[in-house]
Amino acid sequence: MTTLITGVAGFIGSQLAKKLLEHGTDIVGIDNLNKYYDVSLKKSRLQQLQTNPNFHFIKLDLADRDGMDKLFNCYEFNQVVNLAAQAGVRYSLENPNTYVDTNIVGFVNLLEGCRHHAVEHLVFASSSSVYGLNTKMPFSVKHNVDHPVSLYAATKKANELMAHTYSHLYGLPTTGLRFFTVYGPWGRPDMAYFKFTKAILAGEPIDVYNFGKMQRDFTYIDDIVEGVTRILKSKPQADITWSSATPNPNSSTAPYRIYNIGNNQTVDLMDFIKTLENALGKKANMNMLPMQPGDVKMTYANIDDLKIEFNWQPQTSIEEGLTKFVDWYKNYYRN
Repeated sequence: MTTLITGVAGFIGSQLAKKLLEHGTDIVGIDNLNKYYDVSLKKSRLQQLQTNPNFHFIKLDLADRDGMDKLFNCYEFNQVVNLAAQAGVRYSLENPNTYVDTNIVGFVNLLEGCRHHAVEHLVFASSSSVYGLNTKMPFSVKHNVDHPVSLYAATKKANELMAHTYSHLYGLPTTGLRFFTVYGPWGRPDMAYFKFTKAILAGEPIDVYNFGKMQRDFTYIDDIVEGVTRILKSKPQADITWSSATPNPNSSTAPYRIYNIGNNQTVDLMDFIKTLENALGKKANMNMLPMQPGDVKMTYANIDDLKIEFNWQPQTSIEEGLTKFVDWYKNYYRN
């Protein structure tokens, strides 16, 4: 079994690769090692994987069409997990073309590779951001998601539509996962909890948007990896109950599925900060700011489908997860 993981030097990609390698899977990982955040952190993640002889790394950009063609011609992938993307809601306001290049053009290149090389299952990262202006909670994969509020979210919605098209036209089994605020050791420095930790330890103020009146469904990395691992083993089948008269948005007559993967509960931002303060043993100085363009006030995942179909549910409390992150952070940065 050979699995391709794109974005393998990233947060989720590196931890998924580690888990699959432990189970004897051969992994080919690609990443362009862009400078969106600290490249040295990406290289450190890779170093942990490169000690395993079953891991092969190739520096490659998804948007490189010729490079992607050569990749699929050189290897026979049973499965593909697409975790490469230009992430970040606020960054998409400043650098829209980057999101189109990676998240749209790159995803087409990946779909084409899967199509022409008989890949058995493509699992790809979507995002809770696709829910946009939706306010009905918890967010359900049965809900309409046609009103994104950032270009990042729009590209993730586009990925879902593109994947369905390939499932419908070519019978390519595809599964999209809407991740909800993933956090934990080896995480992304652009995420709020990472920025908060750095600032609090340095005695600097943290920026708290919407004056702290926000809620997030925080999901610990180990729970995410366990969910992806289970889903990867089971490629989707056509939904025989699907009806064009009353279409279900998360399934199809094609081998296609969409799932929420989150913690299934919300945490108030101010409570989150308090929990982080307790883990750090230090108080935060807060710079209270208004809502930022592209942000949403609340996320909350309905994960019923994952519970029923994969017997999966998150195991890690926010207190446990943040404590583990802080321990890793202090060790990694020698604080």
